[in-house]
Amino acid sequence: MRKMMAGLGLALALIAMTLTAAELPLERIKLPPGFAIEPWARVDNARQMALGRHDGHGGTLFVGSMQAGKVHAVRFDANFRVQGVTVVASGLQRPVGVAYKDGSLYVSAVSRILRYDQVEQHLAQPPTAVLVTDRLPTETHHGWKFIAFGPDGKLYVPVGAPCNICEADPQRYANILRMNADGSAMEIFARGVRNSVGFDWQPHTGELWFTDNGRDLLGDDLPPDELNHAPRAGMHFGYPYCHGGDLPDPEFGARRSCHEFTAPAQKLAPHAAALGMRFYTGTMFPPTYRNQIFIAEHGSWNRSKKIGYRVTLVRLQGARAIAYETFADGWLNGESAWGRPADVLVLPDGSLLVADDHAGAIYRITYRG
Repeated sequence: MRKMMAGLGLALALIAMTLTAAELPLERIKLPPGFAIEPWARVDNARQMALGRHDGHGGTLFVGSMQAGKVHAVRFDANFRVQGVTVVASGLQRPVGVAYKDGSLYVSAVSRILRYDQVEQHLAQPPTAVLVTDRLPTETHHGWKFIAFGPDGKLYVPVGAPCNICEADPQRYANILRMNADGSAMEIFARGVRNSVGFDWQPHTGELWFTDNGRDLLGDDLPPDELNHAPRAGMHFGYPYCHGGDLPDPEFGARRSCHEFTAPAQKLAPHAAALGMRFYTGTMFPPTYRNQIFIAEHGSWNRSKKIGYRVTLVRLQGARAIAYETFADGWLNGESAWGRPADVLVLPDGSLLVADDHAGAIYRITYRG
């Protein structure tokens, strides 16, 4: 009876996913020739994604959330077809960030980082959370956190500014931290970072790149969001004194010169809310996409004419950005948005997942050219 009920529950979940997926107007999404997009999974308020165990038989994708307070596990088979969606954590404060290491799932919850050990062996009855650290600031303004393990084995955790613009304690705010997997040896890696909700390490160099959201209330077109490059620890990216590398802040800019700080590798669209970003490390897409950067632009919230609501591409030559272009758009129809990309992730087959927290969906982009 127990197996029958479990099978019925999975069947109902898959039916619900299929029914709601039919409501997504993906025919509106414009992509370069040869690419296609399809609904992949329904996940409430889907934000950051992290790939868990995967092999020739399938695997697991973990998905954080902002408003839902939940973390989901999406199980897929060898052909990357979704087999079911399970809640593995709930009742958390803005558990946006998820990271996976050595069989354990790490989750950010504003002031805390939690760890769920051997999580994939216990998806039906998730393990009790282990506290990694509770030493992060408690403010919820820019308090949600994208997290990831770097090539150095350390967990990277951003701490946003607790305001739109202010000169907050630089030892506590507007930085990117890193720490050991057990929460020890916490240190500041990068400073002057207003609100980063996405980062990744460049293949071959292992150097950090990250998005950063610019301040509000300087008009529709200023300042730009940023794509930054941090090849080493200790760099300062300007907040709150300088924006976009060359725009002094009207309130704090007189205190320090823009020349003191590292300018962005690429200026992004103003107020587009650039969130999750990943280097494309697959082989499904044409060679011109390999080791280039995909960015989920969540979309503006207070601009007089909306911008963003798309997936963009930054093309690199070595460590130099040479182009910034739209890859996928159509979630914005006039001034009305039916979806908001929040993160991107490359699956082992080379397809690209896009998390949409507004539509509560994850899409899969493939190349069939």
